[in-house]
Amino acid sequence: MNKSAKLGAVWVTIALAAVLWTSCEQVNPDWKEEANNAEFIHRSMKQLTDVIVHDIFSPPVAARIYVYPTIAAYEALRHDHPEYRTLAGQLNELKPAPEPEAGKEYCFPLAATRAFLKVGKALIFSEAMMDEFEQKIMEEFRAIHMPSDVFERSVAYGDAVADHILAWAGKDMYKETRTYPKYTITDDPARWRPTPPDYMDGIEPHWNKIRTLVIDSAQQFIPPRPTPFSTDPNSQFWKETMEVYNALNVPDTAERKERQAIAKFWDCNPYVSHHKGHVMFAVKKITPGGHWMGICTIACKKANADMMESVNAYLWTSVALFDAFISCWDEKYRSNLVRPETVINTYYDENWKPFLQTPPFPEYTSGHSVISRAAAVALTHVFGEPFPYTDSVEVEYGMPPRSFNSFLEASDEAAISRLYGGIHYRPACMIGKDQGEQVGKFITEHLVTRQPQLSNK
Repeated sequence: MNKSAKLGAVWVTIALAAVLWTSCEQVNPDWKEEANNAEFIHRSMKQLTDVIVHDIFSPPVAARIYVYPTIAAYEALRHDHPEYRTLAGQLNELKPAPEPEAGKEYCFPLAATRAFLKVGKALIFSEAMMDEFEQKIMEEFRAIHMPSDVFERSVAYGDAVADHILAWAGKDMYKETRTYPKYTITDDPARWRPTPPDYMDGIEPHWNKIRTLVIDSAQQFIPPRPTPFSTDPNSQFWKETMEVYNALNVPDTAERKERQAIAKFWDCNPYVSHHKGHVMFAVKKITPGGHWMGICTIACKKANADMMESVNAYLWTSVALFDAFISCWDEKYRSNLVRPETVINTYYDENWKPFLQTPPFPEYTSGHSVISRAAAVALTHVFGEPFPYTDSVEVEYGMPPRSFNSFLEASDEAAISRLYGGIHYRPACMIGKDQGEQVGKFITEHLVTRQPQLSNK
């Protein structure tokens, strides 16, 4: 036999082996049902939260890290559910993602999980943490024993959707704002300045340049002006300052403890530093957005939401958080109002400290109030009201759970917690809540995923 004939025989043998291997492949007849498991996306979201906590991202940046992976997962998974609409043409500047190949079979839950993890990994620092988790999740999908060609095709489709979303995300002005100048401190006593104990620079002073998703612009919902600064004891501003000073000086012990518990529960400061003598150490905690994404997980599980319903709920929550942070930060650096701690230490009691550590950015409006209300409006849109639930998101951070009758009730408590914590005047909390309501309602009135929305099962 000549060389050419031998080579042909080898290729025939390889082809026959491939056919034999394919015919012997064990395929689980229930692989579609087993792959359509909401726990894949819940666990992926939790992993993303853990990495965000580990890497210490600021609250606005964390909201950005949540929303793009969720959009990618939604766009990949919706092909299994024709009743769900694409987000292309609904979210600002988002073009249609690549379509799956016609006539080919896919595992869209796998594609969605892959897209979520790939986008998430691109937005964080600790890529190894995501790599290890993704490898485990992919092994679990393989263990379902779907056809091998379906597995590979689905992973490739998840990658294609992820690449599309990352290209779009890369044009949202985030990279450009990394090079913009830092916040400038002035001598104006009404303007914000860095606060103890770390005197950090103002975080994200240019966040209003970030492209919004649903709202028209960062300036769409500008709140009323804050109370004019004054050190006159008869002024409204001074009365508001003294309310902060005395927020925990209530005669009833039970009420005082409850106010402290509320403040601690909603602290959500991603980086709290402690100074003892010459020693400084920090405690990492969940961000405000991370807390609400965790509440979304609790709601999904309570409602027995399937994977598509869960991804849809995460989408509404993360979009509301993202746009709410942009709206809030636009106002923060416009009004640029001084924090209670600075006013009290300068003009009234130099030894006073707030119950919570003052975060490093201007006071008005309260970020917690704005984003919590926006998220609550979005979650109410999805799950309805009332929706009683127990919030155990921060049990792992040492916080006991708290129960609420609705998401809006929880957002009310989140808002007032900032007054109890000594870091916001009352108007920032109440007007911030109104601002968040406007953002949330605009989103629910202009974004359509599926109608009717998921009801409380």
